[in-house]
Amino acid sequence: MEAIMMNNGLEIPAFGLGTYRVSPTDVEQSIEVALNNGYRLIDTANVYLNEKAIGRALKKSQVPRKEIFLTSKIWPADFNYEKAKIAIDKTLSRLDTDYLDLLLLHQEVGDIMGAWKALEEAVVSGKVKSIGVCNFGEANLKKLLHVATIKPVLVQNECHPYLQETEFINFLKKEGILLEAWYPLGSGDKNLINEPIFTKLSKKYNKSNVQILLRWHLQADHIVIPGSKTPSHIISNIDIFDFELSPEDMKEIEKLNKNKRYFKIPHFIKKVAFTLPIINFDRQK
Repeated sequence: MEAIMMNNGLEIPAFGLGTYRVSPTDVEQSIEVALNNGYRLIDTANVYLNEKAIGRALKKSQVPRKEIFLTSKIWPADFNYEKAKIAIDKTLSRLDTDYLDLLLLHQEVGDIMGAWKALEEAVVSGKVKSIGVCNFGEANLKKLLHVATIKPVLVQNECHPYLQETEFINFLKKEGILLEAWYPLGSGDKNLINEPIFTKLSKKYNKSNVQILLRWHLQADHIVIPGSKTPSHIISNIDIFDFELSPEDMKEIEKLNKNKRYFKIPHFIKKVAFTLPIINFDRQK
């Protein structure tokens, strides 16, 4: 598995398994298949309500915990210093682990600075190795960078050929912050996956359209975390390390950019970001 150096000197696998919208029952099987086929990065979040199941799957696995890069996220309902400290401990408890490799703030709303202070303290105490943010734009990231004593190692945002956000990624590169792509396949949009360029390149490289698309992410220096509960998809998704797209092919794919989002985050935040304290994240199966 290829790894990328983060700005704190630690490495993160370039490819992993996303678990958004994967039920506790399905996620245990998904992680078993993933770890048995070379995955070492597992991504979850409080609000996915599958942390306990992921903890069980990791305990059952023959892969040592130190070889697994485990990520979770704190939800905005716990965005202040005191609440975030409690949320971190509860996350560790649900995942049944002594530490997290990466912990993210899940949205750019609420008391970001207070929650970030709690994350920084978790790094100092050894509960968390690296910290970052999810669904952040440049404006709020700049505000955070202005006060942070520990710089975010990455931003996890929606990213795919229809939404390449070149200017933002250039800003991240200048700051030494990585981009981790969720919805890397455009939420499975067949229009994206079946773009003529992917069909053309699939024949050229003897790979599927999805594999071509995921390979584009890697060569664009994105960490990529496609999610699936289907064993065959999990296995085929990671089979992208034995070929390389040419510079000309990469440029052709870049032409697909149309600033299209599949997940309308602003609307989502207004509707539910602060109405989820009623969900008890500890009451998971």
